[in-house]
Amino acid sequence: MTTGIEQLEFQAETRQLLDLLIHSVYSNKDTFLRELVSNSSDALDKLKLEAFRNKDLQVDTSDLHIEIEVDKEQRTLTVRDNGIGMSRDEVVDLIGTLAKSGTAELRRKLREAQESAAPEELIGQFGVGFYSTFMVADKVTLLTRKAGEHDGTRWESSGESTYTIETVEGAPQGTSVTLHLKPEDTEDHLFDYTAEWKIKEIVKRYSDFIAWPIRMQVERTKPAEGEGSVAEVVRETETLNSMKALWARSKDDVSAEEYSEFYKHVSHAWDEPLEVVPMKAEGTFEYQALLFIPSQAPFDLFMRERKTGIHLYVKRVFIMDDCEELIPEYLRFVKGVVDAQDLSLNVSREILQQDRQIRAIRRRLTKKVLSTIQDMATTEKEKYRTFWSQFGRVLKEGLLSDFDNRDTLLAVSSFESTHSEDSTTTLAEYVSRMKEGQDEIFYMTGESRQQIESSPHMEAFRAKGFEVLLLTDPVDEMWVGSVPEFEGKPFQSIAKGEVDLGTEDEKKAAEAEREEREKEYADLLSWLGETLDEHVKQVRLSSRLTTSPACLVGDTFAMSPALERMYRASGQPVPHTKRILELNPDHPLVTALRDAHARHADDPTLGETAELLYGTALLAEGGELEDPAAFARLLADRLARTL
Repeated sequence: MTTGIEQLEFQAETRQLLDLLIHSVYSNKDTFLRELVSNSSDALDKLKLEAFRNKDLQVDTSDLHIEIEVDKEQRTLTVRDNGIGMSRDEVVDLIGTLAKSGTAELRRKLREAQESAAPEELIGQFGVGFYSTFMVADKVTLLTRKAGEHDGTRWESSGESTYTIETVEGAPQGTSVTLHLKPEDTEDHLFDYTAEWKIKEIVKRYSDFIAWPIRMQVERTKPAEGEGSVAEVVRETETLNSMKALWARSKDDVSAEEYSEFYKHVSHAWDEPLEVVPMKAEGTFEYQALLFIPSQAPFDLFMRERKTGIHLYVKRVFIMDDCEELIPEYLRFVKGVVDAQDLSLNVSREILQQDRQIRAIRRRLTKKVLSTIQDMATTEKEKYRTFWSQFGRVLKEGLLSDFDNRDTLLAVSSFESTHSEDSTTTLAEYVSRMKEGQDEIFYMTGESRQQIESSPHMEAFRAKGFEVLLLTDPVDEMWVGSVPEFEGKPFQSIAKGEVDLGTEDEKKAAEAEREEREKEYADLLSWLGETLDEHVKQVRLSSRLTTSPACLVGDTFAMSPALERMYRASGQPVPHTKRILELNPDHPLVTALRDAHARHADDPTLGETAELLYGTALLAEGGELEDPAAFARLLADRLARTL
């Protein structure tokens, strides 16, 4: 019995994705079945765990399985499981809509996918593999009942703008997805998804490792038993998969294709794994792990709603699919499985946070992943470049939180620098190129390479040929303040503190010249300090400028303006830090201002010049004016008077 059929519209992003799926050309349609089997496997895992935790849940877990059923006459293919099932609300939320976060990112990716003809990557990135069914079906019907509930839900859609949903009484527990297949392509029998051989081939290739039996009714010819009798065609149930856990097998016994399909199963992704990391520990406590470093970053890598992607098993029993306690936050891109032998099955997140074994496993997994990345950086440069382009930004978060592995993280990190425009450099490579007498690793942070290279702070370093690291990721603003050095070489921002470049003799000569010139500019420096007191803490002569008239410099250990803005944007109040205004004593504007002040110290236009000098120094480094309109008016008035 059913009750009121309700017709609902897909959200706009879902309609776009469906249209993309139905009308695009795919390199491999077979993967729709992998997605359905993977979803069923997850549902069985969750039911097994829920039945263990909730003794009042009235469910039969004695024969959990996945069933595939084909009707050649009706051209339907059904994938059925007796797992956890879904409630009506879950069907609408999980099937009728996409994840509510990242919709703007999804729209951008949709446009890119249409232009590049790579939509299958999009499906994996956004975790919407269910929609791949519309590659092969004109209509999809889903029937489900959640364990513990009385009524089920039927969902149906032809992949257009709407879907129907209704409540169904007497529905079996679990979920069945029936695909009403598109007409058979008579020229290409490779895509006949009613053929027994085709189903078996797909399951063997993509889902052989699934822990639950995947069953299908197959035809068998029963030989004739005596003279005059004829062979008889009978149907019998066959299990299509071996159910062997890949993480329990030797690496030599597992093919690259098997690893690839297992990675896609546990991560719900479509890209190939960049690196496979198997582990096995014996002794005080035992566990096995099979981890993967992806080749492509998921779209939600920097979203709060993301999941870590490490599945926890205990003695091959599924416990949870996003065990945050097993991997640090900065390695959240790692996917895979950990199977512990000595944990209790009745384990919770709260218990895991305090568990000594889990903490030890976490330490070992972390070191193993980092050593794998280090090996990659040393021996497989191209693979490492791919890794860093996708995950370097998130890996650097570890420099703020993982003190035990900080040296390794520094060693595997690479950065843009003035040494090369088209490749990054490691810190070890930077140190190997340091000039004689150079004791510090010079760097500058900013929003982009172009902004940093255009900064006045770069002038002396460019003129004297000193290499500077160009740090443009937001996380760079934070870690450089907490990491003191690399291999005994301290980090030094070229936008902070004093700068003394050159040999010892050159530094002594420069210091003597600066003392002499400070006497020459003493009155101007004092007057500017008073005039710009609201903006700056000090005015002094610069040794870092060659072409610009002025720049703003922070104290050695002061917070940068960009970091101040980041804290304020996150709701944390921080006081505004005044910086130092440095003047280029050889710039015509500065010398003219010095002479004008000496002649007419009370000229009111000098104050305007001081404000313009400060404002242009702020703009030159990519900073933000407190009152842009006032600065524009002041500049326009001054220009008007010169015409």
